[in-house]
Amino acid sequence: MESKKIAAIAIFTALSVALVLSPAKFPAPYAPFLKYQIWEIPIVTAFLLYGPLVGVATSTINTIILLVVYPGDLPIGPLYNLAAVLSMLLGIYIIHRFVAERFSRRQETILTAFSTVLGSIARVGVMSIVNLVFLRYPYPIGFSIPVEALTAMLPAIALFNATIVLYTIPLGYFVSRAVSFGTSTEGWSQR
Repeated sequence: MESKKIAAIAIFTALSVALVLSPAKFPAPYAPFLKYQIWEIPIVTAFLLYGPLVGVATSTINTIILLVVYPGDLPIGPLYNLAAVLSMLLGIYIIHRFVAERFSRRQETILTAFSTVLGSIARVGVMSIVNLVFLRYPYPIGFSIPVEALTAMLPAIALFNATIVLYTIPLGYFVSRAVSFGTSTEGWSQR
């Protein structure tokens, strides 16, 4: 891996960790145990600027640091976050891999919208399964939530995952365009 990409991973990981540790956390009004944050935006930006390898590496290193420094309410909580972020990035990847070349510069809004929709679908789908499977186990894997209660909670958790994507992916695109001065697909064309 070239030094430019290694430096990008270090910078975007540091920014992401700093944002996780910042006090900028807003509880979801419909499920206060879920918190809206902005720490995933640097990961999406790294993914868009430098490609999938850098985005996934940034997310993975971020998870390792959080497991040690700030796991949250659940010791393996960062692994839940990793599943959420990677599934969202998969949605973006699919759009860029199979659809992006059909759009001109003037149609980047449509590309952003498609990435947001597919990123949301992927994240909600994956996290619904992850939550249903693991949250029913006792601490430190889950919270011993009975299946009936968990099933009732899944729509709120799905709404949370969908709405995080609604600002994370568009802001990731916006920042990547601003940083690259209009060459946001550079990382994708150099793989």
